[in-house]
Amino acid sequence: MAAKKDLSPAARDLLKLVKQRYLKSRDFNGLHIRPNRTGQVVIDAAVELAEAGLVQVVGHEDYMNIHIRPWPSRRTVAAQIEELRELTEDDYGVALYPMAKAMKGVKLPKKFEDAPFSRAMARGRSTLELAFFSADVLEGYRNDARFRFGMGDFGINFGLSDEAYDDNQPDKDHVGMMHLGFAYDMSQYDPEEPDSPIIRRVAAFYGDLKDLTPEHQQRWASFQVDADDVDPHPVWYGTQMGRWPDGIGPFARLAQELENINDLFENVWDAKLFKTHEPPEDFGWILRADQREWDHFIHSFDKLLSDNIDGKALDKAGVPKKNAAGQALGTLVRLEMFMTMNRVEADRAKWALAPLREVRAARQKPAHALRSNVTDRTFVRKQKRLMHEVDEVLINIRQWLASHPKNRDWKEPWPDAKDYPI
Repeated sequence: MAAKKDLSPAARDLLKLVKQRYLKSRDFNGLHIRPNRTGQVVIDAAVELAEAGLVQVVGHEDYMNIHIRPWPSRRTVAAQIEELRELTEDDYGVALYPMAKAMKGVKLPKKFEDAPFSRAMARGRSTLELAFFSADVLEGYRNDARFRFGMGDFGINFGLSDEAYDDNQPDKDHVGMMHLGFAYDMSQYDPEEPDSPIIRRVAAFYGDLKDLTPEHQQRWASFQVDADDVDPHPVWYGTQMGRWPDGIGPFARLAQELENINDLFENVWDAKLFKTHEPPEDFGWILRADQREWDHFIHSFDKLLSDNIDGKALDKAGVPKKNAAGQALGTLVRLEMFMTMNRVEADRAKWALAPLREVRAARQKPAHALRSNVTDRTFVRKQKRLMHEVDEVLINIRQWLASHPKNRDWKEPWPDAKDYPI
């Protein structure tokens, strides 16, 4: 490839314009090239720069919006050059972006000095290139009341709330809405080895990271991890690329099955079995694989399961409140009785409710013992397993209730949804 000093005068002039446009535009935009405006000399110069590995040509084959560079080109240099040469005066044109080779040694504006992700973009990173971070980068935002924080199965949305903006928060904390995904390193995971870990990461686009304030960019940079062996969750990444999800994760499945059971139970006994099917706002994947995070998750989980069962609904179903000795019965015992009273074999009912009892037992441990905040890298895997087992229980209860004659017309909301375990 030719060096910059070997370029023709027209190519050097065009490269200068490409770099100026890139650095002075708000979103690191490319230089728009249209034959009916720029002429053949510019097209030839663009070909020369592409051959030299100094510019990337972005056309509609690359991305719907040529005014951002989504990623390092997935087309060969030959294909980019062919597009340049085949442009006609009626075409919308293409955009030229400087490659890292072109930006090497270029003096950057001072505003990039303390903004590592803006600086990386200025040096040639692409808008939809991913950076990965340890999941605990999110803890500060989740625990800060100024930020709206929503966690889903596949990603996270957070940003400074409107109220906090109006409350004259420091400029350094003016963080707009961020759309982040979970990512996973499965390189150490062995399904046959119980202690092998699943490592959860956070994925963010460089184009979003560069919009953070310099202070927050520096914070995120301190949590950045190597991208080797890390892959973004396919559902999250697919939705970012404009594709509809083909399934749901374990937390969405949990909420859906609680709602399904409520509908089916109400059809027969005119009451909802669970007081709510909506999980708490902070209920989701643990962000740090330690005991404190695990205990908080278990506490919230049990409140959504055992504590969430409405005793009045079981009353309507004719389930006793006390045993033969006159002792009050707990909600899980009453639920098991409800099942056996309605033709479920005793051993099947006990088996079905075992995961819910596991959650209840795990919740009681912190209440009766001082616990050190130990780190356990298998907590991610444990959470995955427990969510799956509880969801399976709820699916089985739902399927059983759906077989009641009064539920013959009930339809499952999304029967073909794929279940994603993490």
